[in-house]
Amino acid sequence: MKILLINPPSDNELQGNNPSIIEEERGYNPPLGILYIAGYLEKHTNFSVEVLDTQADEIGYDHLKDRILANLPDVVGITAMTFTLIDVIKVINLIKSIRPEIKVVLGGPHVHIYPEETINIPGVDFLVLGEGEVTFKELVENIDNPARLRSIPGLVFKENGRVINTGARPLNENLDSLPFPARHLTPVQKYSSLMARRIPITTMFTSRGCPYRCTFCDRPHLGKHFRARSAMNVVDEMDECVKLGINEFLIYDDTFTIDRQRVIDVCNEIKRRKLNIGWDIRARVNNIDRELLRKLKEANCERIHYGVESGNPEILKILNKGITIDRVRTTFKQTKEAGISVLAYFMIGCPKETRKEIMETIAFAKELKPDFVHITIFTPFPATEIYKMGLKNGIIKEDFWREFAKNPVPGFQPKCWEENFTREELQELIVYAYKSFYTRPSYILRRLTHIRSIGEFKRMARAGLKVFGMKS
Repeated sequence: MKILLINPPSDNELQGNNPSIIEEERGYNPPLGILYIAGYLEKHTNFSVEVLDTQADEIGYDHLKDRILANLPDVVGITAMTFTLIDVIKVINLIKSIRPEIKVVLGGPHVHIYPEETINIPGVDFLVLGEGEVTFKELVENIDNPARLRSIPGLVFKENGRVINTGARPLNENLDSLPFPARHLTPVQKYSSLMARRIPITTMFTSRGCPYRCTFCDRPHLGKHFRARSAMNVVDEMDECVKLGINEFLIYDDTFTIDRQRVIDVCNEIKRRKLNIGWDIRARVNNIDRELLRKLKEANCERIHYGVESGNPEILKILNKGITIDRVRTTFKQTKEAGISVLAYFMIGCPKETRKEIMETIAFAKELKPDFVHITIFTPFPATEIYKMGLKNGIIKEDFWREFAKNPVPGFQPKCWEENFTREELQELIVYAYKSFYTRPSYILRRLTHIRSIGEFKRMARAGLKVFGMKS
């Protein structure tokens, strides 16, 4: 059996959350979801597995058709995100036009939230819910055995026109048992990031699940139960990547620092092996301290991403962030004193937020002096507590995400939180926020003194030109 796993193009990606300049210049990131599945299939089956990252390889639809024709797979697996659903459907239509018998399998957060709507999209044969490694393997091993498929947890498919949902598979409690993502099946040299000091880069997950209850969180398919890989397993993966020529890591855990001792163990193991790498993490301001920062710095952790979201205490309460303004100030100060760069995430247009609170957030971002800010217009994502609250209170007039899931058409634009602002007003404010942060002479001078290479300078220059050219 030949299996092709596709990271679809993002030509028609919904732009409702207004990606920041940081996101636009981030470069391409490895599609870890399908790479985990590819690695699992390679270890546990004899099937032929190929990965096609159309974004990194810059493959348009015409060339994609040629690649599929050349491969002629039996099964195609596609990552389905709500924001890329239009392109997912275009890929499905392309596959079925080539050979209708090819089985199309979708996975990802969108199908987890909207299984019935997604299985009814023409051309979709199967859905894999939640964590996909084991379910996908069992599916392809039994794809021609409908009776067996009913007993595989985590599947959705149709039988005689009726939707069969076999229910959720229990979350994997032993993440060390999973093979590493099959990065060797991707163009590893093409992955980059604006913030990285080395090229190529890769992304990593060292844990799954987040125990915090932020009302805007949009990753329900991984659960709220924190599950972590061992320090040894994490650094083994880093070691493998170094052998592939990768020396920079963006760790994409929701919160890397939940288990303090594990963080220390990872740092100690990196030092013990004398790995010449740089890496960054995502952390909360309230579960990090000077000692942990010192350990991270000694292991050459170069950047920490903190979700601040707002500079107003009342807005933070609405978002259920569980942090205080004072703690943000303290942690940012300690992080910079440790010699670690900082990326701060902010949102504008949150529930109850007025222009006054937005200006407080912009002023707070400047006060904190992070190396980078990532600012977005708040978008209530499907299945989040804040989306449910908006529907209940009438701020959101209709379940627009479900309607889009039922009828995904080009041109759809997600709603913002239209309580005190229109989208146009928020767009003007976000342009103001970016320009007022990034065009300050003090910021520009500070960034220039930290640039270490011509490549880094060019990436910074491109991003800077985009900021200066931003229009509301």
